[in-house]
Amino acid sequence: MDVKKTSAISGFYKLSRQERIEKISKACALEKEQAKILQSDSPLEFGIADRMVENALGMHGLPFAVATNFIVNGREVLVPMAIEEPSVVAAASNGAKLCRESNGFEAGADEPVMVGQVQLVDIADAKKAAKELNAKKSEIMKDTEPFAEGMARYGGGLRGFSARALPTQRGEMVIAEFEVDVRDAMGANTINTVLEGIAPKLEELTGGKVRLRILTNLAIKRMARSKAIWKKEAIGAEAIEGVLDAWAFAEADVFRACTHNKGIMNGIDAVAVATGNDWRAVEAGAHAFAAAGGKYRSLTRYRKLPNGDLEGEIELPLAVGTIGGAIKTLPTAQVALSILGVKTARELACVMASVGLAQNFAALKALSTEGIQRGHMELHAKNLAISAGASGAEIEKVAGRMAEERNATASRAEEILHEIRKK
Repeated sequence: MDVKKTSAISGFYKLSRQERIEKISKACALEKEQAKILQSDSPLEFGIADRMVENALGMHGLPFAVATNFIVNGREVLVPMAIEEPSVVAAASNGAKLCRESNGFEAGADEPVMVGQVQLVDIADAKKAAKELNAKKSEIMKDTEPFAEGMARYGGGLRGFSARALPTQRGEMVIAEFEVDVRDAMGANTINTVLEGIAPKLEELTGGKVRLRILTNLAIKRMARSKAIWKKEAIGAEAIEGVLDAWAFAEADVFRACTHNKGIMNGIDAVAVATGNDWRAVEAGAHAFAAAGGKYRSLTRYRKLPNGDLEGEIELPLAVGTIGGAIKTLPTAQVALSILGVKTARELACVMASVGLAQNFAALKALSTEGIQRGHMELHAKNLAISAGASGAEIEKVAGRMAEERNATASRAEEILHEIRKK
């Protein structure tokens, strides 16, 4: 463990913005320019935004925060999160804090291999054509390798090929699939370049017509997993039973499983957004994987150990990167990676899986014991206070009153603010 850095910053949420930035800058050895980016209310120049997307008008802001208390593979980690939901950062930090005694999260990630698909249609005998393509695997791999040279220079490159016949409403098709190690990139551009390059060869070999040439976001070759132990002395026997019951509910019922997994993605998506990764791809892959067995299930698993402690695990596809695309363009994404201290996409995936597990544990613990609404509404009350027009110290006063009354509504926020200003 890195003794020079700790993610357990006591009372971090009580500090001023400047104090928070100073602590994070010191803990993560941020450059002065990176600290300035965090201090800016508009960290992205419009000129850059205008080149990133069509029809740009301005910026859409999200709070950029850090979750504390994480230990991942023995390393203290401060986790940047970009999200608008009030309780997510607090829940992740709490879930991580409660397993620090057992050394946090033990995580791993597969080699960053992505799969790309080429669709071939207008083939008389798809099964025969697929069989013939598989028989010519060596030839096809050799012809494909030049299109993956860019990744090969960094230790990645083409890793596999196979073809299969696929019955559809439009008749049988042949789907040719290529596996490419994309190293520290998300991989979409690399995969699509490879597929575009080899497509004419596949048409020549099959006599068919190529339609789609695209990667799949169901990145089952690129799985990430994490596990942690929460000691019964730290969370209590009742909380352990509550988490186990809540998880069993999600495993058995698709309606609960959907919301259960949404909570996991609250944390994972927030890290993806902060680091400039494609959170839509991450979402699609996670939910497809959850349903891959024919029934939509929980992405996490829990069990009670013989000594009474609770062990939690998570496994899901995580196609994320630390280089390329928006990651390089967005200044805050670069700051986020510096805060994380990760060097590779696999390290980032390990952290993100751990965040998902921490988020899920915290949610299940709250739901099955004291209920989630109290803590959630206390945080939500601040948003309501701001919406009502409160500023500065008024925000805490209005939110505090609503929390005491257990009546957090927009109308009540306006009433309390009016009362405060009359005094």
